Amino acid sequence: MTSPTATVLLVFGRGVQRDAAGYRLTPESAARVDAAVAYVAAHAAAFRRAAAARVVFTGGWPHGRHEVASPPPGAREGELMLAAARAAGLDRHADLHAETRSRTTLQNLVHTVEDGLLADREFDADRPLGLVSHPWHLPRVRFLAGKVLGLAGPALRDVPTPDDTPGGPWRRERALRAAARLGYLGVRDPARLLRRERGIARLAGGGRRR
Repeated sequence: MTSPTATVLLVFGRGVQRDAAGYRLTPESAARVDAAVAYVAAHAAAFRRAAAARVVFTGGWPHGRHEVASPPPGAREGELMLAAARAAGLDRHADLHAETRSRTTLQNLVHTVEDGLLADREFDADRPLGLVSHPWHLPRVRFLAGKVLGLAGPALRDVPTPDDTPGGPWRRERALRAAARLGYLGVRDPARLLRRERGIARLAGGGRRR
């Protein structure tokens, strides 16, 4: 039996780099855009039939502490991913949007909801929400999507990058997932989740992307 196609995708960023030429996506962020483009191309017929296919690119300025200056307009993570997707022609198959305020995976989900980018969508086993990221990241994304969106199991569809980062941060991700399960135990309200996240970050001694 063929699994239903996710015609709404959330693409999670993995950093922005700055060099002499300006701001650009890290290879990991670019790989996630490529995974979204490839998924849509592989399911082009379903996207054509969909009444409101959508791809949301999530991410603001993940690196550095909160007092570090953000990139200029157009150079945030979600914006750069959206621009790359448009260059690849993805806007011919789906509406493209960017969430650009976040520094963390939890914030990606919370701010996507706050910005109304999923307000008119319902998800279930027949209409799953696609999650686009690296294989080592997707288990934590699924856990946090359950907290923020109330979705689990077949209502979520993993769309992994085809080539994982060599020696990807599996161990660190397992630790982050364990910390999230403990730190967010019994909490579902987005505001409380964000407060818990700040507390966890203070205990960890840093403000970097988690």
